[in-house]
Amino acid sequence: MSNITEFVSHLNETLRSLNVSEISRALLSTNFTESGLVSQNSFFPVQISLSLLLGLIPVIIFLIRRSRKHIEKPAKFEFPAPEEAKPNWKGKRLIPADIFQQDDPANIYCYCPATAQYLGKFKSDTKESIDAAIGRARQAQDKFYHDAQFSVKRRKVLRTLNEFIICNQEAIARVACRDSGKTMVDASLGEIMVTLEKINWTLKNGENALKPSSRPGPANMLMRYKKAEVWYEPRGVVGALVSWNYPFHNILNPVIAAIFSGNGIVVKCSERVRWSSEYFINLVKTALRVCEIDDDLVQLICCWGKDGDTVSGNPGFDHLTFIGSIPVAKKVLKAASGVVTPVVVELGGKDAVVICNDYMKKRGVNGIASVLMRGTFQSAGQNCIGIERVIVAGDNEHYSQLVDRLSKKVSSLRVGSDIDQNEEIDMGAMIMGGAKFDELESWVKDAVAHGARLLHGGKRYIHPNYPQGHYFEPTLLVDVDPTCKLATNEVFGPVLCLIHARDDDEALNFANSTMFGLGGAVFSTDLAKAKRLTAKMRAGNVAINDFATFYVCQLPFGGVGGSGYGKFGGEEGLRGLCIEKSVCYDKASFISTSIPKVIEYPISNGKKAWKFVSSLCKAGYDYSLWQKVKALTTLAKNAN
Repeated sequence: MSNITEFVSHLNETLRSLNVSEISRALLSTNFTESGLVSQNSFFPVQISLSLLLGLIPVIIFLIRRSRKHIEKPAKFEFPAPEEAKPNWKGKRLIPADIFQQDDPANIYCYCPATAQYLGKFKSDTKESIDAAIGRARQAQDKFYHDAQFSVKRRKVLRTLNEFIICNQEAIARVACRDSGKTMVDASLGEIMVTLEKINWTLKNGENALKPSSRPGPANMLMRYKKAEVWYEPRGVVGALVSWNYPFHNILNPVIAAIFSGNGIVVKCSERVRWSSEYFINLVKTALRVCEIDDDLVQLICCWGKDGDTVSGNPGFDHLTFIGSIPVAKKVLKAASGVVTPVVVELGGKDAVVICNDYMKKRGVNGIASVLMRGTFQSAGQNCIGIERVIVAGDNEHYSQLVDRLSKKVSSLRVGSDIDQNEEIDMGAMIMGGAKFDELESWVKDAVAHGARLLHGGKRYIHPNYPQGHYFEPTLLVDVDPTCKLATNEVFGPVLCLIHARDDDEALNFANSTMFGLGGAVFSTDLAKAKRLTAKMRAGNVAINDFATFYVCQLPFGGVGGSGYGKFGGEEGLRGLCIEKSVCYDKASFISTSIPKVIEYPISNGKKAWKFVSSLCKAGYDYSLWQKVKALTTLAKNAN
């Protein structure tokens, strides 16, 4: 109610400032009848009124838009970063650095993977606490969606979050870095920028995506009086089971979509980023409260993997989005199928970059080398759409030049932690060490055994300042066999893998040779050729002469094959969180459906009824105009 009052007050003030009465008097005092062609007593007052009305329409539209923006003005609030995220925080180290501690199995232990500093412990959620979280979200969702100011509030909370993020970039990045081990620059690009893009794209395009969609309606000309639409209504309470590699964005991304589409949401974060997830969810909750929205709309849960069925098999969810590995996805889908919950699954990737010979001939190797470095080593390679394979087509000369350039770049990379600004580094830590490092080292050895040249790295790194941290050396392998384990399994680590192909066709075959099909890229100066290769690339997302920008473009995001199915992001992502309600109605009140007497129950004459309905089908769908006319005549004769 306060927003409505504010709107009316602001509109009145603006109208007073325009002094509409003075404008009207000026218009009416003008002599339009000097030509003597129009009678001032007859037509002219009407003309004046219409002119005035038409002239005011743009003004009224402007005022409405201005007042709406005023109502949706971001709310101000403060939400300080925790002590652990502040510069030069002196926290004790957790030894052993592991989220699971044998003497306390009920709690999840959080630590910084770059330094092993202890961040705190959190109770693993139980079935009872998960049920309670879903219940709170459902009650809040019902109030939120049926609020008379729903449309205004959903926009306001997104604007509020946008302003807070812009003004508190460093604090947000530091929280993400402390829990993930990544660098501040990587946090800015992969956490903050993409989240701001998501918010602003949704504000600009979300309402249009969710407005009723008009459909062509029946092909039968006798039924063209029907208007056909699809309405998009929220499912209710949606769940997002998100991965750990981008702790801020992976939480905010589904939350933004859920709020705007009118859903409540329960986010299940990874145990490995439980600490930062708590901060980010409470940040969202604070934004909801200052926008006068029940903060129970957004919930956070976290539990051990062994208890995952209590989440994915919970009948309280109306939709689930899962981001993770194939083995875990199988468990999620099995549990969800028991309660018939729809699931979107975004799984692993083995994204290939195909570089055509013409590209390096005309552009050289420096530019493409920089793209490959960012795409491979950002966040220590822990990217679902990071570059996993670089497939170079064509002559040896340009291939060798690219190898030399990449070798110099990889050899100069500095590894460590920059959150406390004690050193200049390029690449941070990995979230997981131990068994993950064993796996990476074995795949590197297998690649070498299959003929690859290991130019740099290939093993774990014991940092002199952070010996308990999870570091792996930036790795460069060239002349990689496309059939080895490194080239066919998702690495999810800082490994740059080069494969040489004879030509574009062989390069494309290599790109399509794995079970995965999430993202990819094609580089060629011949756009027509690039599009042909893109059309043949087996992937859900492809960038031409760039890498992974399809994500920033807010296109529907998802893979094929072993990379999952379904889409989130873009219009399709918003609509996927909605019930698609099919609605039809009469275009005009004077035309409506009526049952002809001949086919009214009980049917009095079966032969006559059959003649009628068969003629009805012929009149509606026969391609011959003459047959249609004959059928219509038959209908007229047999309607009674």
